This record gives sequence, structure tokens and C-alpha cells, in this order.
Amino acid sequence: MGTPDAFQRLWTPHRMAYIQGENKPTGPGAGDGCPFCDIPAKSDEDGLVLARGEHVYAVLNLYPYNGGHCMIVPFRHVADYTELNDVETVELAEYTKQAMTALRSASGAHGFNIGMNQGAVAGAGIAAHLHQHVVPRWGGDTNFMPVVGHTKVLPQLLADTRAMLAAHWPKG
Repeated sequence: MGTPDAFQRLWTPHRMAYIQGENKPTGPGAGDGCPFCDIPAKSDEDGLVLARGEHVYAVLNLYPYNGGHCMIVPFRHVADYTELNDVETVELAEYTKQAMTALRSASGAHGFNIGMNQGAVAGAGIAAHLHQHVVPRWGGDTNFMPVVGHTKVLPQLLADTRAMLAAHWPKG
């Protein structure tokens, strides 16, 4: 409707949930609707969980920057990296390495962006529960869509990405 403007449009209505803050905690506590506290009670498929350890788990990001974008999340509800104990810190680091291995094996990732946004002012979408991002990158993965159109095209459904990466997750 309206006057044609010659722009192509790629509709991504699922992003509106993220923009409007759907599934964000209502407070800082573990019982305040924290999705990272809720995910472990779900099946791996329903929660998009790739692997579970004793202290952390790996899960796909619902709003990925790239296909395969996953996060390593402690089971314990803590907000700050300094709140992790030594065994949690070690397992978080080990699961980050395992995520990289799985992503290289499953999708041939050439590189990675790895990091944490600590606090809402630093860009943390869910600041109340620590999580480390593992974002796979490929040579040439920045094309005209994100540069000119400010749009990412993700060629695979999250359930299919979860199954692929879970199958490539290092055992033991």
C-alpha cells in the first residue's frame, strides 16, 4: 500500500519479540522469569540446548548474529563474571572451546567473535544472568545485506542448526 519506493523488504517479524523485550527477566533474581534459568528444565530440542555440563550448558541464541551463534551459560544464576567460582570458570572456558570445535566441524567456521556483555549499559540483553557468546564467522560473511540493508539473512531454522551442532559436539 502507499507509494512504491523501489525498496525490497525482508520481513523478520520474529525480531519484534526481542525488540519488545519478550522473555526478558522482570527482576534480578533467578525466580524473576530468567530464560537462562528456565531453559535447563526443557528438552534439548525445545530449549535449543546443544550440550549440558555439570556447571554450564551451551544453547543457541534465539536472535543470532550469524547461523550457529550460541552461548555458554552457567546453570547458577549469576550476573557478573567475577561471581563464578573456579570450577564454573574452567567449565565455561572448556565449553567455549567445544563450541568452537563443533562449529568448525559442522559448518567450517573460519573465525569467531567470543565475548560477554557485562551489564545492560554494556549491551547485555539479559544482564541478570551471565552468558558468553560464541559467534562463528566466515570469510565474506559480511555482504551487502548487513552493510547496506542492515539485515542478516540466516539460511537455516534454529532447530536444524541445533541438531547439526549437537551432532558435532565433542564427546567426553
